[in-house]
Amino acid sequence: MYRVTLTAPGTEPIALTRDPIIVRFTGEVPLGFLLTHIVLMFAAMLWSTRTGFEALARGSSVPTMALWTVILLFFGGMILGPVIQKYAFGAFWTGWPAGHDLTDNKTAVAFIVWVIALWRVRRQRDRRLGAVVAAVVLLAIFLIPHSVLGSEIDYTQMPEGTGGLP
Repeated sequence: MYRVTLTAPGTEPIALTRDPIIVRFTGEVPLGFLLTHIVLMFAAMLWSTRTGFEALARGSSVPTMALWTVILLFFGGMILGPVIQKYAFGAFWTGWPAGHDLTDNKTAVAFIVWVIALWRVRRQRDRRLGAVVAAVVLLAIFLIPHSVLGSEIDYTQMPEGTGGLP
């Protein structure tokens, strides 16, 4: 958290903001991890959409495509997502049940929905509705802005009147 002030020799500092400015990132994320995470998440979104269309067209490759969607979501969101968050914010997981981080929670929901869809289409090939629903759920989740409600400062833990600053 920062306070922005203007100062000049021999004058009182002038505060430019009433409340402190909050910078959420606490650490530098290695570029290799970040790029891999981004590529895998976009690939998961594209593969999910393609799998949904394959299911609507009653194609025979839905089980294989659903498997690839789950693999991409697992590595991109469930493995690299927490790694990125640890570098950036200092915690691997702040979603349910540990907290209310919306990015963690929406990734978990998407992954669970796709695992269920995969299980259904591999068990009975005519159960394609699960893949369509999972594709729609993932698309809806990607429409929610990244990091909304995520990894934020707990204002109840800050000293009163200081905004947490010395």
